[in-house]
Amino acid sequence: MNQRNYIDSPLLFAVLTLMFLSLGVVYSASASWALAKYGESERMLISHAVKVFLGIIVLFTGMRIDYRKIQHLTKLALVGAVVLLGITLVLGGEAKGATRWLRYSSIGFQPSEFAKYALLFHLCALAAVKGDCLRDFRKGFVPMVVWIVAVTVLVMLQPNFSMGMIIFLLGVVVLFVSRVKVSHLLLLFAVMIPVLAVYMLSREYRRARIMSFFGSERSTHAGNYQSIQGIIGFGNGGIFGVGPGESKQRDLFLPESYGDFVFSIVGEEYGFIGTMFVVSLFVLIMVRGFKIARYAEDAFGRNLAIAVTSAVTVYALVNACVTIGIVPTTGLPMPFVSYGGSSMVFSAFAVGLLLNISSQTDMHPRAREIPVVGTVDADAATAGKVY
Repeated sequence: MNQRNYIDSPLLFAVLTLMFLSLGVVYSASASWALAKYGESERMLISHAVKVFLGIIVLFTGMRIDYRKIQHLTKLALVGAVVLLGITLVLGGEAKGATRWLRYSSIGFQPSEFAKYALLFHLCALAAVKGDCLRDFRKGFVPMVVWIVAVTVLVMLQPNFSMGMIIFLLGVVVLFVSRVKVSHLLLLFAVMIPVLAVYMLSREYRRARIMSFFGSERSTHAGNYQSIQGIIGFGNGGIFGVGPGESKQRDLFLPESYGDFVFSIVGEEYGFIGTMFVVSLFVLIMVRGFKIARYAEDAFGRNLAIAVTSAVTVYALVNACVTIGIVPTTGLPMPFVSYGGSSMVFSAFAVGLLLNISSQTDMHPRAREIPVVGTVDADAATAGKVY
């Protein structure tokens, strides 16, 4: 690895803190459900601990890989991701009316999590190679949009509207920071927004969810049940929380309390102070990630840092907004906190690469000795150091 300097320790601290905090939160949120289903309250904690352990291994593995070496592999990874998404539509296991998982025995894999980062990495690689050609509609802009649309459509066919929408928006972020023409982006939105609106309204359950969010009397309770229970959890928590393991909402009132709505359990058990601590960790990730992008030595590193930072923070923001009722209910996890292996592992690897980028900037320089020319005494030679 071509590591000149130190990695960004505040970023590493924030991610590892979220991972370790998730152990306690997921255990508390899943204990009642696991006891009712498996007869063992710690069953899901053990499973989540294994995923956190794998995430840490993958995180440090990503730190040791020179990010430049993956640039020529991004297309292969993206083609593989598209193939996996297609296989999922045909052979994937169905859960809650959606086909989003590939399973072998007790092991589950969500290809859309892999596809999200494969797409972002390849867009960053294309942007670095094409350079000024990105401003050409046919040679630069269209090839990148084709990949974005392909992945978005395959994810939405599962169906997974929220994931597809976020993938599309993250792709647009990469296009924007790659300095494509604003007129081209406006054209893309003009075409895609009506298509996405029609798709969103094409299923009854999505219409019901939107109607419940905007206060339809016909569907408020049924369509917005999770959001209502999540808000109740925050209300129970108050400023200081009811204490670890004392959540009432986890006792089968709040579905997916250990997954997409784990932030509500944080709010109930640790209160406003606990939620602000978690939010501050994601803000730290965002600030450090964008600073790494600013100091990156090349276009690929800069775009990759922005893409990874945006993916992690946007997911966290949307998840938090869902749990407090600001946006309609979606199926997006909170990175490094929610129960789930695919999100944990791929997000950890992406942040590992982000840390590798930081090690090849001048943000945290190592001490270096200046070569001593001529005859000098030992004290002068020792003094010839810069930091």
